[in-house]
Amino acid sequence: MGLINMQTINTIQALRAVIKEAKLAGKTIGFVPTMGNLHSGHIRLVEEARKQCDVIVTSIFVNPTQFGANEDFGSYPRTLEADSALLADAHCNIVFTPTALEMYANGVSQSTVVSVAGLSEQLCGEHRAGHFAGVATVVSKLFNIVQPDKAFFGEKDFQQLAVIRRFTTELAFPITIVGVPTERAEDGLALSSRNGYLSTEERAIAPAIYKALCQLRDAILNGQREYTMLCDATVLHLQKLGFDPDYVAIQQGQNLQPASATDTDLVILVAAKLGKTRLIDNIAFQIPSAL
Repeated sequence: MGLINMQTINTIQALRAVIKEAKLAGKTIGFVPTMGNLHSGHIRLVEEARKQCDVIVTSIFVNPTQFGANEDFGSYPRTLEADSALLADAHCNIVFTPTALEMYANGVSQSTVVSVAGLSEQLCGEHRAGHFAGVATVVSKLFNIVQPDKAFFGEKDFQQLAVIRRFTTELAFPITIVGVPTERAEDGLALSSRNGYLSTEERAIAPAIYKALCQLRDAILNGQREYTMLCDATVLHLQKLGFDPDYVAIQQGQNLQPASATDTDLVILVAAKLGKTRLIDNIAFQIPSAL
């Protein structure tokens, strides 16, 4: 399937017209929201959508409201031509590429904001004020524009996925949220658009994050339950390797509350800077009841 078969649409009105036509024809709509600079993790989402839906819409929009004051909005890579080629090869049907003015007609300081209390304020939310309100607001808008049957998100952004699941349920969006497992490089590093910021030396060190998560999981599966001590030790280990960790946390998988020794559905989450690049990763697992 070549580019000629894929439509690129940049206005809400035009996209709604095409979606309406598809729905009238009885087609199911799958949606993959992205900020572009696509890699094989994004393409995995499109492929999963293709398996489950008839018409696949991918949005490419670098959303200004989810970047903090000193974050990388200005320098975030914009690679629309390369992204479009990848999406065409993955048999995406529609690429939605709105401008900031199209998405925020009243300006980015619009008065209506979707904010998920509690879940948004811990972990990454503690270090990136307003980030999840920016995500929740823009994804809500995109959901209203695209009106998909299913929307696909990577599990690498575990907290983001939890926030999206929560507001989708609480705001009664008739959309099934599908989490897709993290795509990794051969050395274990979770694929991310921001990995391109890493120097050669930093890229060689970066997989230590996933290795540390695996070691932490194995320690828990081997019976260790001193979670604070385990997290503190992992922070120190990462610092020695050259990382500047924001947090290492062991949480309940369902609601991201701090885990206790009796919880069996767990997720370990980490965020750490390596040079100027902020990396996040997680590993979710169950403690067998026999343990």
